[in-house]
Amino acid sequence: MYIDVVLLIILMVVVIMFFKRFSSFVFFMAIVDILLRILTFIKNNIGLPDVSALIGKYIPASIPAIIDKYADGIVNIILQWAFVIIMCCFLSYIIKIFIHKKKI
Repeated sequence: MYIDVVLLIILMVVVIMFFKRFSSFVFFMAIVDILLRILTFIKNNIGLPDVSALIGKYIPASIPAIIDKYADGIVNIILQWAFVIIMCCFLSYIIKIFIHKKKI
């Protein structure tokens, strides 16, 4: 029942323990959210009903969907805004990388 949120928390703790940098945590959150959104796109646009049902049953749509599923009220609002702040940090890191990219 709580497998998705437990797995996400365990992976976040592992990333924090091994990499110990805020940027690694931000990149991890962005990678997981992008992966979940790609899988949701595949679920919605694939012609195989068994695969769509499998993805729909076991894989959440995105990190905000996980937050909405398990939190409500003020906790939900705080977690949603924390996620937005993390995504803004991700965007700033990506822009920095893009600007400082050397020409090949």
